[in-house]
Amino acid sequence: MREKATKICQNCKQNFVVEPDDFAFYEKIKVPPPTWCPRCRLQRRLAWRAERGFHHRKCDLCAKNIIATFPKDMAFPVYCRECWWSDKWDGKDYAQEYDWNQTFFQQFFELQQRVPAIALQVVNSINCDFTNQILDCKNCYLLISAGWDENCYFSYRVLNSKNIFDSSFLLQCENSFQCVECVGSSSILFSQNVVDSLDVSFCYDVRGSQHCFMSSNLRQASFIFRNQKLSKEEYQAVMKTIDLGSYKNLKQYKQEFSQLLVTSIHSYANMKNIVNSTGQMLTNTKDCKSCFGSSALENCSYCLYIDGAKDSMDVTIGTVELGYEISTGGVKSANIKLSADVWPEVHDITYCASCRSSANLFGCIGLRKDQYCILNKQYTREEYEKLVPRITEHMNALPYVDSEGRIYKFGEFFPIELSPVSYNESPGQDHFPLTKDQAIAQGYVWRDENRRNLKITKRTDDLPDHIKDIEESIRQEVVECEHKGQCNERCTNAFRIIPVELEFYKTTKMALPRLCPNCRNSERLLQQSPINLWHQKCMCGSTKKVYKNKVTHFHGSNSCMNEFETSYPPESPLIIYCQDCYQSEVR
Repeated sequence: MREKATKICQNCKQNFVVEPDDFAFYEKIKVPPPTWCPRCRLQRRLAWRAERGFHHRKCDLCAKNIIATFPKDMAFPVYCRECWWSDKWDGKDYAQEYDWNQTFFQQFFELQQRVPAIALQVVNSINCDFTNQILDCKNCYLLISAGWDENCYFSYRVLNSKNIFDSSFLLQCENSFQCVECVGSSSILFSQNVVDSLDVSFCYDVRGSQHCFMSSNLRQASFIFRNQKLSKEEYQAVMKTIDLGSYKNLKQYKQEFSQLLVTSIHSYANMKNIVNSTGQMLTNTKDCKSCFGSSALENCSYCLYIDGAKDSMDVTIGTVELGYEISTGGVKSANIKLSADVWPEVHDITYCASCRSSANLFGCIGLRKDQYCILNKQYTREEYEKLVPRITEHMNALPYVDSEGRIYKFGEFFPIELSPVSYNESPGQDHFPLTKDQAIAQGYVWRDENRRNLKITKRTDDLPDHIKDIEESIRQEVVECEHKGQCNERCTNAFRIIPVELEFYKTTKMALPRLCPNCRNSERLLQQSPINLWHQKCMCGSTKKVYKNKVTHFHGSNSCMNEFETSYPPESPLIIYCQDCYQSEVR
């Protein structure tokens, strides 16, 4: 086994380490070691995933008006879901011969400009026109990257949930608003990391609890108000003084909650049933390195938002065995490399995009139930197996060079500058934000927010403070976003209040929002820890005296010497404990 090696990233010019196990994996799947560091590889993959672009246009096949990820000025045709999945077209009709005088990526880009793209990735869902990357959903709006939901709005990565507004990373939750990283809970408001709980507001790190307000680090607790135990009658009485219908009050509660997070203790990682693994938000995972927001992983590295994977590396959103550098793919799939949007039941494919139920493909786009194709051209098995090695050699002899001088030989994922998705409409902008000037300077596509020339009819300052004073006519207004388009958060400058949304605010006596959905999503992103790991030491017993331990720990009066990998950056004001010290305090 090779020894670990330190390399310099082509993109950020920083050092990164390739471990011996990594070398073994690359040899197994027959790719060279990467020339980009893990974070830059992640950014590159995310930039190839379409999520937040919603544009009015016509289907280029049936001509009906549709909502699509891609606007009408794209070079390639865009089909509605019904047409894209129909037998009215065949991806092999766009086949092209391999040109040995051009780089592979140039030829792939040319193919991409001709093959029809699907308008939105919405599967088996009802009344979900303004959604994307969802499965088996009903009555949802501006829901992104989700599945098996009903009545969910303005949310991201919500699964098996119902009646959710403005939330991210929820699983099996109901009747919740502005929550992040919660599981199996109901009637939760403005809370983070809540599990199996009921009726909690402005709470952090709560398990098996109910009827709690502005509290943290709770286990099997009830009637807790600002971390103080009350009787049922006392709690009900004091909660009558809490008025979430006032926007002024709500801002004060949010500020108080921010301070609560600083004075609470945080486990170095949110993980359950983990064996020999590092990352954040992991469950049922074994022998994994630097993985995030995933479950049921084994022997994986640098994976993000995965539900079931084995022997894989650099996979973003998918389910796969033996996968490498994938942006959205999998579901009963295996041996996928360097591909985007390839699912389900695909195997043995390389450098492909938007292919379905296919096998043995190289450099193909939009194929369905096909095999032994290169650049969408059909070959025999013998021809295919002979030609693919020649192409990989050609990629090394004649590499693609992007606008910044970065070199793409065989083994590199698709260049960001060739992505059909504008950078600011991809999750790349969420986790690696750039200004418009920065993106364009790097050769990336940038598309100004689709504001549809909305004329603002209601200024933020003119809105009544309290929800009880908001009239039904607000549904006909175009409300100004409080950011007024001056942020870097995809601000749409203005937004509308949809009927079901207003009903929710009225029923729950919740203040009307002053931010557009995109800016509200960015607010939630700030509540999540970065997709990165830092080596840190446990803060228990340190000079940081914001939190006072309740019990004596194994290290006595001395500082804890345990160290760990955590997604909380060193400059974070939060108090981070190792697993031993955290479990001593929170149990």
